[in-house]
Amino acid sequence: MNVWDLKEGDQLAEQFELGPISQTDIVRYQGASGDFQPIHHDQDFAQAAGYDAPLVIGMYPAGAASVWAAEFFGPETVRETCVRWSGMVWPGDVIKGSLHIDSAIDSTRWITMALMNSRNETVITLRMRFVRDD
Repeated sequence: MNVWDLKEGDQLAEQFELGPISQTDIVRYQGASGDFQPIHHDQDFAQAAGYDAPLVIGMYPAGAASVWAAEFFGPETVRETCVRWSGMVWPGDVIKGSLHIDSAIDSTRWITMALMNSRNETVITLRMRFVRDD
């Protein structure tokens, strides 16, 4: 099925999945993004800040999910992306989410993805708008 045929209320059959996220994944993302905040890779620093372990950089799963969604509609059709962080992602987590069509009007699609961690907690909500030139 062509994703542009999906209507309001439909859900994409494929599910996004990332992980389990390793400490190596986090450090690689830090190198690529230039975000070297030690709370994401240094156990002692994270514990001093009150966490059990370094936490995953929020943009890592958010960015991966955005790219995944854009691949279905075509990266050239992305017009808006809005991310809301609502929970923590930890090393070892597997992040999963489904793409839901909120609105389908003419050549515009609004989608929402709720990304869940390994404890089935919503950690990120992603909303995107895609517009196809007809």
